[in-house]
Amino acid sequence: MTQKSKKSTIVGPALPNIPWQDKPAGCTDVVWRYSRNPIIPRDAIPCANSIFNSAVVPFKREFAGVFRVDSKAGMSNLHTGRSRDGLTWDIEPEPIRFATGVKELPFEYGYDPRVVWLEDRYYVTWCNGIHWDPTIGAAWTKDFKTYHQLENLLLPCNRNGVLFPRKIGGKYAMLSRPSDAGHTPFGSIYYSQSPDLTYWGKHRFVMGPRAGWQRVKIGPGPAPIETTEGWLMIYHGVWNSCFGGKYSAGAALLDIDKPWNVRYRTSQYLVTPRESWELTGDVPNVVFPVATLADAQTGRLAIYYGAADTVVGLAFAQVDELIAFVKKNSAL
Repeated sequence: MTQKSKKSTIVGPALPNIPWQDKPAGCTDVVWRYSRNPIIPRDAIPCANSIFNSAVVPFKREFAGVFRVDSKAGMSNLHTGRSRDGLTWDIEPEPIRFATGVKELPFEYGYDPRVVWLEDRYYVTWCNGIHWDPTIGAAWTKDFKTYHQLENLLLPCNRNGVLFPRKIGGKYAMLSRPSDAGHTPFGSIYYSQSPDLTYWGKHRFVMGPRAGWQRVKIGPGPAPIETTEGWLMIYHGVWNSCFGGKYSAGAALLDIDKPWNVRYRTSQYLVTPRESWELTGDVPNVVFPVATLADAQTGRLAIYYGAADTVVGLAFAQVDELIAFVKKNSAL
């Protein structure tokens, strides 16, 4: 008599109002798109040239988040957004102004935010421009009205700073992608830890580019999701075609206690540019995952991603199916 394999599950709270749409009949993909994508158009507020690469979290039985808005002046700013259902969003027309912060660190520009609930507040990280060299900016909020800016977390140049949702080994933990001052033609994922969210060290290599859809560079996406199989990390990978870079999404399973150890990693992408609004935009051929919502009760995942550096899309997955796919199609 054979035993049924135990399902992989999410370690965390239930989210009964998670936005969701069942997998379409006949769909064989482990991740599927929302049928009414994109959920946020490029011109949702008057000042916007485009809205993309934005982060959302549950907030007071509804949802809130920080959105990348590239203005008609050609500047990247961070804006607050709120939603009742995670699908229809109201984005504030004025950029976030930090009520308190570090005077020596003026906000010059910011893009590609992530948001995570950590201990007793929400932390926002983003790519922060300091004298036009990108690094990891950070702030905290409890109400998505007042934001308190912190010291930059790492030296320039760095992008895609993603905090873990809890301490690991008694230390705060973060993933990032060291870079250069330009449109980096390389990139690997690193792990760092801190006793206080100010001083960071013990930087450990996690993983780098691999052949195929992730051959040029990779970077962490949403905050890692704690599961019974380890930390589920959704990430982006880039490969070059005759027409430039192509951004796709993949996933890996990291060791729960030593997340710099990769247990499994997808050889196949999960989502790649396919729809017209992913193929065409300010930067064509981009799927860039930034946020997930997770319901521990049902194992449902809602994945928010930027498309063509222009709009926001939404996709869905079941965590047990996704982890099984990662393990079956792993190549380290």
